[in-house]
Amino acid sequence: MCDVTNFSIAYTVCGYENHMSPDDHFQDLKRIISAATGKAHRINVITPFLYESRQHKRSKRESLDCALGLQELSDMGVSNIITFDAHDPRVQNAIPLKGFDNYMPTYQFLQALLSSVPDLKLDNEHLMIISPDEGAMSRAVYFSNVLEVDMGMFYKRRDYSTIINGKNPIVAHEFLGDSVEGKDAIIIDDMISSGESMLDVAKQIKECGAKRVLICTTFGLFTEGLEKFDEYYEKGYIHKVITTDLNYRVSELLSRPYYECARMGKYLASIIDILNHDVSVEKVRSTTHKINQLLQKT
Repeated sequence: MCDVTNFSIAYTVCGYENHMSPDDHFQDLKRIISAATGKAHRINVITPFLYESRQHKRSKRESLDCALGLQELSDMGVSNIITFDAHDPRVQNAIPLKGFDNYMPTYQFLQALLSSVPDLKLDNEHLMIISPDEGAMSRAVYFSNVLEVDMGMFYKRRDYSTIINGKNPIVAHEFLGDSVEGKDAIIIDDMISSGESMLDVAKQIKECGAKRVLICTTFGLFTEGLEKFDEYYEKGYIHKVITTDLNYRVSELLSRPYYECARMGKYLASIIDILNHDVSVEKVRSTTHKINQLLQKT
């Protein structure tokens, strides 16, 4: 198991303290695999946040770090790679003859929502699912279908004539969908990086008349701190931020009144148990039945 986002682990070189990067974690993972090669019956790698998963496709002359990383693990003898909510699961085409399983935390999101927002009404009159961009559409479509509520989508209008920090800046978020006035809105995505675009979407949804804005993302990285989230919570733009415990989270985040954790330990243990007993992973992959059971209880 390897959390490549865990920057809290430090090491010293020539008197200077360095924090481990995803590359450092990946190198350590390969060292462990090389120590076990030839002895283990089977090697499975669980990397909740897929290494370099945002570097998954080529638009110009650039590296394909995620595909290369998967091929490297495959060449070292890894049989199965288990990840959660991959940025683009089609990257598994880089290793078509190896096991690649991508799990979604939809059921755990729903559990966290119902426990932290007890008056949440799961019907079309009171709830709407929002996709913050085109990339998150499949997640939002599944969530809205299983809850039988409407869905809306934002698309990012970018300034392609300018590059800032290696990216074309977002000019505006444009909303496509039905009215959210008076409804609770759940924004669902794979990760919060800096959180800027997520907060902008939350603000626009609230200004459109949404009752409460609830954010659900698999990975909460918060690369630019929590100050902006604190500000938006105080202004009422966001009500809850839910992330899984699959990656390292700073202690300050855990104490925030708006933060809620979707606990993944039991689900992860089930996946490991299934693999260990050579049973089909479909037993734990499909959570629709469990979600329906949960909805019947509410």
